[in-house]
Amino acid sequence: MYAFRHTSLSIAAGPVWLDGLFAHAPDVRGIVVLVQNGNILHADLREIVIANRLETARFATLAVDLLTRYEEQRDPDSRYNVPSMATRLLGVLDWIDHQPGLETLPLGIAASGTPCGAAVRATAKRNDRVGALVCRSGRPDLAGGGPLRQVHCPARFIVAGDDPGISRYQQPAFELVPSTRDWREVEGADEHYRRPGTLEQAARLTVEWFESHLPAPPPPAEIVTDDA
Repeated sequence: MYAFRHTSLSIAAGPVWLDGLFAHAPDVRGIVVLVQNGNILHADLREIVIANRLETARFATLAVDLLTRYEEQRDPDSRYNVPSMATRLLGVLDWIDHQPGLETLPLGIAASGTPCGAAVRATAKRNDRVGALVCRSGRPDLAGGGPLRQVHCPARFIVAGDDPGISRYQQPAFELVPSTRDWREVEGADEHYRRPGTLEQAARLTVEWFESHLPAPPPPAEIVTDDA
């Protein structure tokens, strides 16, 4: 078992460069893209806990900020521009597919906040590549009905039991997903999972979904030698 190497990245996505944190080891079983719209270089505890749990389960992780630092500071409404964030996430998936050693790994997406909508849209566009999706609370409804109905990979919605947005935003979006789907409510959790034990439960549910639904990567090609 190899130790994970953590690297800060800038990823081109159309006309902008996105900040990312990449964790990888040679023997990983897949890669999970963690999408958010906060300063990834100062990631909050929630995303760190999720990433660490995934790495313990031998998943590479790519935490990526779908907004530029300028947008975060000057345009607070940009976090609701789901079509733009979805296009950028598709650019991130293209970047992964052009990296030697990553292009064949099973891939999942985990999202929270308004990027849940972007994750749904990107998944609907890349059903050929995205093997599983997890939305933790957030606003998957912002994807729109069409993209939600076009999600074909297994999707798990993790919701906070005390989040008032469940019935307004998350449940209606969940009902539109036609693929294998799973609804898990973390009892006693507020929308930010700040109460003791709730974030760890959400992290466990995230890891379990990817372990169950991302297939094992293909074995390395055999090297045939000519002994004649």
